[in-house]
Amino acid sequence: MENFRKVRTSEEESPLPFPDLPPGVVEMKVKEGSKIRNLMSFAMAQMELKGSRQIVFSGCGRAVTKTITCVEIMKRKLGGLHQVTKVRYKTLLEVWENQDPPPGSAAQNLTVHKNVPSICILLSRDPLDPNQTGYQPPEHGQPGEDPSSSSTKGQKRPPPPPCE
Repeated sequence: MENFRKVRTSEEESPLPFPDLPPGVVEMKVKEGSKIRNLMSFAMAQMELKGSRQIVFSGCGRAVTKTITCVEIMKRKLGGLHQVTKVRYKTLLEVWENQDPPPGSAAQNLTVHKNVPSICILLSRDPLDPNQTGYQPPEHGQPGEDPSSSSTKGQKRPPPPPCE
């Protein structure tokens, strides 16, 4: 495809995989080029200042890891959030234009359907059904506290006994 140039990429719209969402729930669509600080400042404002009870983060392709990062930051900052994760495939439509068309003919376009991995993560202050696939209960601990830290982390070991 050395003679083709990508002209446009579009996602096929699909509904969120969470059937019982209230109307008006905030959906954060994470893209490959999104800045985490911008996503997080908006999402945190929705949850803290606007009093939203639920928020959905979604991303596909190369944005999946960034989506997970945003969710983990929010869980660490707010604490007590229930989580449901759904993984699926999404279809991207890429339109490629021929840069070297045969003489006397118009430039031809090529449309490619790409299936890429996609993730949708629902975070909720309210309890969710623990029996549904992908459910994670809230971490126990204070908001802003790193759950992986333990009471002995960061403390010095006692010196070894003197050799005789």
